[in-house]
Amino acid sequence: MELLAWHIWVMLGIIFVIIEIFDPAFFFLSLGIGSIITGLLALFPFVQRYVWLQIIFFAVISFVAFLFMRKLGKRVLANPGAETNVFALKGKIAHITKAIPLDGKGYVKVGSEEWVAISADNSAIAEGSKVEVVDIEGNKLVVKRTEA
Repeated sequence: MELLAWHIWVMLGIIFVIIEIFDPAFFFLSLGIGSIITGLLALFPFVQRYVWLQIIFFAVISFVAFLFMRKLGKRVLANPGAETNVFALKGKIAHITKAIPLDGKGYVKVGSEEWVAISADNSAIAEGSKVEVVDIEGNKLVVKRTEA
Protein backbone atom coordinates (compact mmCIF):
# COMPACT_ATOMS: atom_id res chain seq x y z
CA MET A 1 0.00 0.00 0.00
CA GLU A 2 1.32 3.38 -0.95
CA LEU A 3 1.58 6.04 1.76
CA LEU A 4 0.08 9.29 0.63
CA ALA A 5 0.95 12.72 1.99
CA TRP A 6 -2.24 12.98 4.01
CA HIS A 7 -1.48 9.64 5.69
CA ILE A 8 1.88 10.95 6.84
CA TRP A 9 0.43 14.23 8.14
CA VAL A 10 -2.34 12.49 10.10
CA MET A 11 0.06 9.91 11.58
CA LEU A 12 2.44 12.70 12.56
CA GLY A 13 -0.47 14.54 14.17
CA ILE A 14 -1.44 11.49 16.20
CA ILE A 15 2.17 11.07 17.34
CA PHE A 16 2.27 14.73 18.45
CA VAL A 17 -0.98 14.32 20.40
CA ILE A 18 0.42 11.22 22.14
CA ILE A 19 3.61 13.12 23.04
CA GLU A 20 1.42 15.89 24.50
CA ILE A 21 -0.08 13.39 26.93
CA PHE A 22 3.37 12.90 28.47
CA ASP A 23 4.45 16.56 28.21
CA PRO A 24 1.41 18.73 29.04
CA ALA A 25 2.80 22.06 27.81
CA PHE A 26 0.24 22.55 25.01
CA PHE A 27 3.09 22.80 22.47
CA PHE A 28 2.86 19.36 20.92
CA LEU A 29 -0.92 19.57 20.88
CA SER A 30 -0.71 22.60 18.60
CA LEU A 31 1.68 20.70 16.31
CA GLY A 32 -0.73 17.77 16.33
CA ILE A 33 -3.65 20.01 15.37
CA GLY A 34 -1.55 21.58 12.61
CA SER A 35 -0.53 18.16 11.27
CA ILE A 36 -4.03 16.71 11.28
CA ILE A 37 -5.60 19.75 9.59
CA THR A 38 -2.77 19.80 7.02
CA GLY A 39 -3.44 16.11 6.41
CA LEU A 40 -7.09 16.87 5.72
CA LEU A 41 -6.11 19.71 3.38
CA ALA A 42 -3.69 17.37 1.59
CA LEU A 43 -6.70 15.38 0.40
CA PHE A 44 -7.40 18.16 -2.11
CA PRO A 45 -5.54 17.57 -5.40
CA PHE A 46 -4.16 21.13 -5.62
CA VAL A 47 -2.59 20.94 -2.14
CA GLN A 48 -1.51 17.34 -2.68
CA ARG A 49 0.76 18.33 -5.58
CA TYR A 50 2.83 20.91 -3.69
CA VAL A 51 4.74 19.82 -0.60
CA TRP A 52 5.90 23.39 0.07
CA LEU A 53 2.24 24.47 0.31
CA GLN A 54 1.57 21.70 2.82
CA ILE A 55 4.53 22.84 4.91
CA ILE A 56 3.27 26.44 4.85
CA PHE A 57 -0.22 25.27 5.90
CA PHE A 58 1.34 23.22 8.70
CA ALA A 59 3.43 26.13 9.95
CA VAL A 60 0.58 28.67 9.88
CA ILE A 61 -2.04 26.37 11.41
CA SER A 62 0.37 25.18 14.12
CA PHE A 63 1.29 28.77 14.98
CA VAL A 64 -2.35 29.86 15.24
CA ALA A 65 -3.19 26.74 17.28
CA PHE A 66 -0.21 27.47 19.55
CA LEU A 67 -1.49 31.00 20.22
CA PHE A 68 -4.91 29.66 21.20
CA MET A 69 -3.41 26.83 23.26
CA ARG A 70 -1.14 29.29 25.06
CA LYS A 71 -4.12 31.44 26.01
CA LEU A 72 -6.06 28.35 27.11
CA GLY A 73 -3.07 27.00 29.02
CA LYS A 74 -2.59 30.24 30.93
CA ARG A 75 -6.24 30.24 31.92
CA VAL A 76 -6.21 26.59 33.01
CA LEU A 77 -2.89 26.72 34.86
CA ALA A 78 -3.53 30.12 36.53
CA ASN A 79 -6.00 28.65 39.03
CA PRO A 80 -4.30 25.86 40.96
CA GLY A 81 -7.49 25.16 42.95
CA ALA A 82 -8.00 24.85 46.67
CA GLU A 83 -5.31 23.53 48.95
CA THR A 84 -5.67 19.88 49.86
CA ASN A 85 -4.50 17.50 52.57
CA VAL A 86 -2.75 19.07 55.53
CA PHE A 87 -2.16 22.35 53.63
CA ALA A 88 -5.93 22.98 53.73
CA LEU A 89 -5.49 23.67 57.46
CA LYS A 90 -3.71 26.98 56.83
CA GLY A 91 -5.88 29.85 58.01
CA LYS A 92 -8.14 27.63 60.15
CA ILE A 93 -8.94 28.49 63.75
CA ALA A 94 -7.82 25.94 66.35
CA HIS A 95 -8.13 25.57 70.14
CA ILE A 96 -5.17 24.79 72.36
CA THR A 97 -5.83 21.48 74.18
CA LYS A 98 -2.41 21.29 75.85
CA ALA A 99 -0.51 24.51 76.51
CA ILE A 100 2.41 25.41 74.26
CA PRO A 101 5.39 26.26 76.48
CA LEU A 102 8.03 28.83 75.60
CA ASP A 103 10.02 27.38 72.63
CA GLY A 104 8.13 24.10 73.01
CA LYS A 105 5.37 21.92 71.63
CA GLY A 106 1.75 21.64 72.63
CA TYR A 107 -1.46 20.30 71.15
CA VAL A 108 -4.25 21.99 69.22
CA LYS A 109 -7.61 20.75 68.01
CA VAL A 110 -8.66 21.69 64.47
CA GLY A 111 -12.15 20.43 63.72
CA SER A 112 -12.17 16.93 65.17
CA GLU A 113 -8.43 16.27 64.83
CA GLU A 114 -5.70 16.92 67.35
CA TRP A 115 -2.27 18.05 66.15
CA VAL A 116 1.13 18.79 67.64
CA ALA A 117 1.66 22.55 67.46
CA ILE A 118 4.38 25.14 67.97
CA SER A 119 4.06 28.88 68.30
CA ALA A 120 5.04 31.00 65.29
CA ASP A 121 6.90 33.48 67.50
CA ASN A 122 8.15 30.83 70.01
CA SER A 123 6.01 32.34 72.80
CA ALA A 124 3.97 30.41 75.34
CA ILE A 125 0.25 30.00 74.63
CA ALA A 126 -2.16 28.94 77.38
CA GLU A 127 -4.57 26.01 77.18
CA GLY A 128 -8.01 26.96 75.89
CA SER A 129 -6.71 29.85 73.77
CA LYS A 130 -7.84 30.35 70.19
CA VAL A 131 -5.09 30.28 67.59
CA GLU A 132 -4.81 30.45 63.82
CA VAL A 133 -2.82 27.92 61.79
CA VAL A 134 -0.23 29.88 59.78
CA ASP A 135 2.05 27.13 58.47
CA ILE A 136 2.91 23.44 58.55
CA GLU A 137 6.37 22.11 59.45
CA GLY A 138 6.54 18.38 58.91
CA ASN A 139 3.84 16.94 61.18
CA LYS A 140 3.50 20.07 63.36
CA LEU A 141 1.19 23.01 62.90
CA VAL A 142 2.67 26.49 63.35
CA VAL A 143 0.09 28.67 65.10
CA LYS A 144 -0.30 32.26 66.26
CA ARG A 145 -2.71 33.87 68.68
CA THR A 146 -5.94 35.28 67.28
CA GLU A 147 -7.60 38.55 68.26
CA ALA A 148 -10.83 36.82 69.36
